[in-house]
Amino acid sequence: MSLTLTVSGDRWRTHLRAVAAANPGIVPVAKGNGYGFTLGRLARKAQWLDDQGLGVDTLAVGTYDELPHVAQRFGGDLLVLTPWRPFGAALEVDPSLADRVVHTVSRVEDVTALLARQPDARFVLEQVTTMLRHGLTSRELWAVAPILADHPRARLEGIAMHLPLAQGSHLSQVDRLLNDVVASGLSTTTVWVSHLTPDELTQLRSSWGDFTIRPRIGTDLWLGDRGALSVTATVLDVHEVERGDVFGYRGRTAPKHGHILVVSGGTAHGIGLEAPTGDGSLKARAATLARGGLDAVGFVRSPFSIDGKQRLFAEPPHMQASMLFLPHGAHVPAVGDQVDVRVRYTATAFDRVVVD
Repeated sequence: MSLTLTVSGDRWRTHLRAVAAANPGIVPVAKGNGYGFTLGRLARKAQWLDDQGLGVDTLAVGTYDELPHVAQRFGGDLLVLTPWRPFGAALEVDPSLADRVVHTVSRVEDVTALLARQPDARFVLEQVTTMLRHGLTSRELWAVAPILADHPRARLEGIAMHLPLAQGSHLSQVDRLLNDVVASGLSTTTVWVSHLTPDELTQLRSSWGDFTIRPRIGTDLWLGDRGALSVTATVLDVHEVERGDVFGYRGRTAPKHGHILVVSGGTAHGIGLEAPTGDGSLKARAATLARGGLDAVGFVRSPFSIDGKQRLFAEPPHMQASMLFLPHGAHVPAVGDQVDVRVRYTATAFDRVVVD
């Protein structure tokens, strides 16, 4: 009766160990919906990796509001990726976690404000990259050094860089940013980076041997072996229809003889709420145009597959179920059967996660 993520446990755990072993200093990222697994499960798994002797001493979360979901399940340090600001949830951190939390600071004024509230705060300084999301410019980085000199209890844990995806090699940019760090006079030789390839990390460690490189990894860690993961929905009902038969909330009519299939999984799970893929290839653009054409005539391809073929929504998905149309001649599953679903894990809330 559920939208279920099934995980091949041995295969998944083997992948997790391999990624952690290949990336010394790894900082697993657990944020949002926990990549479909939930934050609590990822926190426990990060602790398991550390218990395996793989040196996972820090877990990164996306926001301060996510700290309670992981703090009791992972015993190490907790890096918050959203930059600290002098308002909101950043000021409501449980005092018992104060010594475990590593803040991200991306503005000069926030360095001063954070240390005024917590003189011994632990934090990383985020440099602005070509992403232009958050971060200090080289001039602003230099301005931080004298501030820290006036706060001897402050604990600078390193420099953070959030790099863009798939835009060629990032090494020249990282080299430039690290040169800025050296020039700033800051007393740190640790850099926390995201979205570098294994080859780039190797070259970076070779070029900057005095620095400790800490790769922050989320997708490639938790979702890197897609073959270990499968998503299924349950067939809840089946109705044979003739052309013109009325069905659904909106009183639609069947276009021809076939079956209406009711399956688990709806908007509450993220079904039908497709996020942009970011794929700008000609093939992806053609697929978008094709979907638009289907929309225009009232047919939208669903993520549910039967006999290897994606089926059409009979009408827009409901909150917890979807209606599909199967034309005459197609294999008709029975109530209780499982059908495959193709989803974006970071945008899906599963009813159940089964690790076998």
